[in-house]
Amino acid sequence: MTFRIGEVLRTLKEAKPLPKVAKLAKPRPLDTRDSFASQFEATVARFGHRPAVVFEGRELTWAELNALANRYAHVLRDAGLKRGDTASVMMENRIELLAAVMALSKLGVAAAMINTSLTGRSLTHCISITGSAICLFGEERMSAIDEVRGDLELDDGAFLFVPDAGEDAAPKWSRDLSELARQAPDSNLPETAEVTLGDAALNIFTSGTTGLPKAAVVTNRRLLISAGLSQLIGLRCDESDRIYLCLPLYHGTGLYFGFGAAALSGACVIVRRKFSASAFLPEVREHRANCFIYIGELCRFLVNSPEQPGDADNPLQKMMGNGLRPDIWMKFKERYGVKRISEFYGSAEGNVAFVNMFNKDCTVGATSAPHTLVKYDVDNDEIVRDSSGRCIEVKRGEPGLLLGEITPYTQFEGYTSKEATESKILRDVLKQGDAWFNTGDLMRTVDVGFALGLKHYQFVDRVGDTFRWKSENVSTNEVGELILGHPQVAFCNVIGVEVPGAEGRAGLAAMVLNEGETLDLNTFSEHVTRELPSYARPVFLRILPQLDTTGTFKMVKSDLRKQGYDPAQGSDPLYVLRPGSSTYQPLDEALAREILEGRGGY
Repeated sequence: MTFRIGEVLRTLKEAKPLPKVAKLAKPRPLDTRDSFASQFEATVARFGHRPAVVFEGRELTWAELNALANRYAHVLRDAGLKRGDTASVMMENRIELLAAVMALSKLGVAAAMINTSLTGRSLTHCISITGSAICLFGEERMSAIDEVRGDLELDDGAFLFVPDAGEDAAPKWSRDLSELARQAPDSNLPETAEVTLGDAALNIFTSGTTGLPKAAVVTNRRLLISAGLSQLIGLRCDESDRIYLCLPLYHGTGLYFGFGAAALSGACVIVRRKFSASAFLPEVREHRANCFIYIGELCRFLVNSPEQPGDADNPLQKMMGNGLRPDIWMKFKERYGVKRISEFYGSAEGNVAFVNMFNKDCTVGATSAPHTLVKYDVDNDEIVRDSSGRCIEVKRGEPGLLLGEITPYTQFEGYTSKEATESKILRDVLKQGDAWFNTGDLMRTVDVGFALGLKHYQFVDRVGDTFRWKSENVSTNEVGELILGHPQVAFCNVIGVEVPGAEGRAGLAAMVLNEGETLDLNTFSEHVTRELPSYARPVFLRILPQLDTTGTFKMVKSDLRKQGYDPAQGSDPLYVLRPGSSTYQPLDEALAREILEGRGGY
């Protein structure tokens, strides 16, 4: 294989931070006294006078943010929190949330980051499974906490209120953390020096569309490595950089790769309470933000927003995040003038992560963690094993289920539930006695040219997000990406639906059209015929006013599965591709009934 000189030189230039990365990832005993909080304090000592965070017209230096965190920490220690405990934190993105997380970290207390959209049973579940001794909540989430506090095994003294707009006072069943903090000292605490790499720093809840969340344990070691990767090879930031951060901080991406990178480097974070497509560019320009932490669907919103002259005229240069699909990767990069996109792959609980360290387009990058891709039977939703019961590794370029080997240095830290942890471990995979973390994701290797011999990968799909139709496997992500190539389509969510009398599942594409558009069935049909093989073409189309997403911008599929292609389920326009036809037609009640009764000819 030959490579162009320019490609080799660019890759070698991108590889310069690798020695620092190797030092970062070098195994250290988990009882080593080091932590996110101690590294944060080292940054404060170096850059205390520099800006740390900007939020809604307020700006704090690193010294001021540290002082606020210390005051919180003194109050929390007096409330009885100690190393090894857990405290729930439920606040929207703002300065006080960052201070609370750092206060807990200084004490060696794990911060259970609660999704701010949760209510009722799900909220009770998340606080309870972490064994939280204290619940810190913002004024903006007071009613949600009030609804469930009777179901929690916490007395009123365990609820600490953090003011926001100041419209509501602390309820009688809580104490005002900000008021208590005014009387507390702002000095660093001696407890911080005792916190170790193996101590839990965070509980991050796995996101999903169904079921109750699981709490993943994130140790200080994992948090430092994640933040360090963002600092060194993702954003490649230092104290002069400014990071635009609009992802919810209860989500690991924003917390690890955004604030975490800033806390290690001294960069300033521009914190936004919630993402706004219309505010994105004006705020990036106003705050001179040259770094951006993203989620793929957020980028899709931006790409599908009305294009304006001069979109590329902005200070944005570097991005880090995950879920950026190939169909919008180059569109986003070119439209907004971005030079570096560092896509990563990983989960809060997992032991294997990939990062696009060489700035190669449309890849999640490479990893040094021991891993393998094994054959997976999507139709039967199971791993394929040989006659001896071992898993079968896939060939280069073939999709396979990603497994991360569990070793002393690539541990699977798991969840707060031992049962949930064990359910994600596969044993005797390639040899007797081995153990692997099951990511639940299909991946494949991709050719990215010269990359120092490191295999690069591309995300294919979540297991369960692939369906079988006409004896072929169909990837919902891949079909969705190709449909989004049609100029009328703004967003697309693809699922597999049952068709009576037919084997497997037929594709249903739920789409949101660009504003003011009415689907042109002829051009859309031509596009689908051109871009997709016959088995992968969606049989059904449902036109929606909007697509529902989770708090972390993942598309919700459960409601779509319930609605399917039944006209009785909602008033959305429905279309169908009849057997032998190449053009979609409206799906009325009579035709839908015919299909639902197994008389559709599929």
